[in-house]
Amino acid sequence: MHMLRSCAAFLIVAFPAHASAQEWPRFRGPNGAGVSPSAAVWTEADRLWKVKLPGKGHASPVLWGDRLFITSGDPKTEQRAVYCLDAKDGSTLWSRHVPVAKHGQHPDNSFASGTPAADEKRVYVPWASPKDYMVVAFDHAGAEAWRVDLGPFRSGHGFGVSLIVHDGLVIVPHEHEGKSAIVALDRDTGKIRWQAPRRSRTTYATPCLFQPQNQPAQLIFGNYEHGITSLDPKTGSTNWEIDVFDKGHLETSIASPIVAGDLIIGCSGWLGVKMEVIAVRPPLGNGKGGAGGKAEVAYRLTRGAPLVPTPLVKDDLLFLWDDDGVIACADARTGKMHWRERVDGKFYASPVWAGGRLINVTRGGEVVALAADKKFKELDRFSLGENSYATPAIAGDVLYVRTFRHVHAYAGRRIEER
Repeated sequence: MHMLRSCAAFLIVAFPAHASAQEWPRFRGPNGAGVSPSAAVWTEADRLWKVKLPGKGHASPVLWGDRLFITSGDPKTEQRAVYCLDAKDGSTLWSRHVPVAKHGQHPDNSFASGTPAADEKRVYVPWASPKDYMVVAFDHAGAEAWRVDLGPFRSGHGFGVSLIVHDGLVIVPHEHEGKSAIVALDRDTGKIRWQAPRRSRTTYATPCLFQPQNQPAQLIFGNYEHGITSLDPKTGSTNWEIDVFDKGHLETSIASPIVAGDLIIGCSGWLGVKMEVIAVRPPLGNGKGGAGGKAEVAYRLTRGAPLVPTPLVKDDLLFLWDDDGVIACADARTGKMHWRERVDGKFYASPVWAGGRLINVTRGGEVVALAADKKFKELDRFSLGENSYATPAIAGDVLYVRTFRHVHAYAGRRIEER
């Protein structure tokens, strides 16, 4: 979803530049874009391995090098766990457990729904309950580096917040039915570097980074109460903010914001009420993260807008994949629709892109591949044999999919090799 203005002075660069094909370090991969450089295709016959996890979870896999990190939670034993698997064969390299008190949550939630974040040193794992909000850092060998308790996380639906790492900081959204803030932790010590107060109801959206060429990076957040917000990652101060979501009814932000050229896309909604996807053009050009400037709405879409799945932009095409299986393709510069079609299945997972294909997983556990094109075409579909609410990950030419109690790896082949 973006409007790309033809102004060379504001050419947008990809972020982060260091993330390699072997690294999928956060929810939806580098900067949450959901885009992989792989040109592989995956089918049921390409399964490399399948590993059972104790307990249950909906967090997505994250990968750094040859290590895959995944969380799970077991309400019977009251344990939350993080597992480090060898990405090549699925063998368990180590696991660590943290107790959790039983608590209520939405029946579609789990004790392991927040996706960790990884960097070259550690994996940073979020767990929360009405009594605690724990962020625990483990090095790649499994040694605990630090842990922080940020206080309660209160929500009738339970926890499902994901983390990101940027410039030596672990960015932790703590927006719930209570005193809320965005918190930046020192990645080496866990000490709080800054906190940005928020007025908020429960928000599950994962932040991203926006960095116009030759200008400082900005942290971008989507929130029903605030709209779209840019924070200075060094201080937590607000660069700019635009209140864009309809206040005529209750909403919440679950799908995450994404960067698309010189636009930022934010989502908010509520089932049975209204869902909104809004493209915002941030202020540019002052060399200070747009601080003091005024953002503006480029366009807004409500028909076919998702509540849970995050949109995806690639090659000037915006893809909206809604919860009920209605997929829309629009011109990312203008919002003009190319097509809107329905596929079988309901969805909590967000689509990812590889080799000109959109890939997503139904709640019933079917992997679906569509042509990422101006014309609709369903290309492939195969079953995982178990329900899945987690967004897939791609590292190298391997597709990793998490079902309720398993992790699956599919070693795809390039299209020309088939």
